[in-house]
Amino acid sequence: MTELYFVLTPNFMLLDLAGPAEAFQIAANHGAAYRLHMVAPVAELTCSIGLKQHQLSPLPEPIPHNAIIVLIGAQNSKVNLQLPEAQQVVAWLREHFDTDLHQLACVCSGTMLAAYAGLLDGRQCTTHHEILERLKTAAPKAQVLDDRIFVQDGMIATSAGICSGIDLALHLIEQDAGSLIAQAVAREMVVWLRRSGQDTQLSPWLAHRNHLHPMVHKAQDLISRAPAERWTLDIVAAQVHTSGRNLARLFAQHCGVSLHQYQLAIRIATAKALLANPQLSIEHVAEQAGFASARDFRRVWQKEMGLLPSESRK
Repeated sequence: MTELYFVLTPNFMLLDLAGPAEAFQIAANHGAAYRLHMVAPVAELTCSIGLKQHQLSPLPEPIPHNAIIVLIGAQNSKVNLQLPEAQQVVAWLREHFDTDLHQLACVCSGTMLAAYAGLLDGRQCTTHHEILERLKTAAPKAQVLDDRIFVQDGMIATSAGICSGIDLALHLIEQDAGSLIAQAVAREMVVWLRRSGQDTQLSPWLAHRNHLHPMVHKAQDLISRAPAERWTLDIVAAQVHTSGRNLARLFAQHCGVSLHQYQLAIRIATAKALLANPQLSIEHVAEQAGFASARDFRRVWQKEMGLLPSESRK
């Protein structure tokens, strides 16, 4: 079980908290091993829009191994992050946070708390565009990047602000719980699986999902959940209760690729994961990834990767 601690300070931004917290809770509802905690230096705080958060738990001492600490931004952070309660958080981070044991996620101006604690030295990071210069001053040894939705550098991740906290949460959910759960969370929250242009490209399981068409999502779910199945256009169309011609049109319109191209990307990604296991033969990898034969797998893999599967494994 991964313990998630959302750390609050006076006048915390409500959406900075609610967006990522809902994402992680929905992931837990889908089977991810997360347990959420709302913690602060005091038992009660008021958020940016005047709502009070009662019965907050104390800052954990010590922080459990493998826990994720989420630092939530504050309204008027230049003032509010200098308040005694916020500085208590800084002192707590300095004493108890360990990048060998814990993971840190900063939402919006929450990055400033990490900077004050000296946790960003030598790392790439980002924050809300209006406070980038303050972050550079607070963390002169960090590499502050602008025009980024979020940045991950080792065990510390930072985001640009407010809604981008959801993007960061989806990214961490994919890392921890897998693409299918991240995919399900994004669909339930009706948000796009978007990334900064300079971040790593979306995995095939998450790519081509920035649409809201339920029939196409259902077709993608069928393919991604069972890549070894012999999915044809007509078989998938029958499963989603439409014609092959209509599904092909919808797929191209909403995904920008054909169903066959999408299926091939999923099979290649599946094969890549299977190839990491040296105990599996090329024939077994080909079968489990949904290729017609080992020969077909070798041909496709060499065309896409420029190497034979055996060479890629080396």
